[in-house]
Amino acid sequence: MVTAAELLSVAAFLEGRHAQAFPSFGSERTGAPVVAYCRISDQPIRTREPIIEPHAVIIQDPTLLHQVPVFDGLRSDGYLLINSSRSFDELGLGDFVEQYRREQLQVVPATVFAVQLIGRPVPNAVLLGGFAALTGAVSLESVVAAIRGRFAGSLAEANVAAAQQAFEFVHAEREEFQRA
Repeated sequence: MVTAAELLSVAAFLEGRHAQAFPSFGSERTGAPVVAYCRISDQPIRTREPIIEPHAVIIQDPTLLHQVPVFDGLRSDGYLLINSSRSFDELGLGDFVEQYRREQLQVVPATVFAVQLIGRPVPNAVLLGGFAALTGAVSLESVVAAIRGRFAGSLAEANVAAAQQAFEFVHAEREEFQRA
């Protein structure tokens, strides 16, 4: 998620916005959950404090859903993107998501897309494609440019293809929800 936060900040910067990305490693033991933050603003960002009330939460590892407080502070009008092939109900989050606007919540099988297109279970850049579709906070074009700026050659193009697939998946899911 550290790389994802950095890529997201670059995507925002490419759009002429101010951005800041930083990780929090907590207990700093190998295998411990990692939290990464990204602030995006149209104004200069002067604070360096952790984000207490996020506008959006991206969960890369769904095994953490019931292990650590991943939803702490998520605003009532916030966005939630979870890397999973399972529904919110299947994830045990049916009651939780009732508190939020359903059109701002999405699961996306980012690891599946990553394995198919990148050949490895690395969903970080993939999730950013889904995030762009869900929130509109950054464009897919900026996400693609950030990926290509970070990675090279076939690795960059595989990540771009996976991010585009996640974008299309989330976009299609949102259209389906709006029709229902």
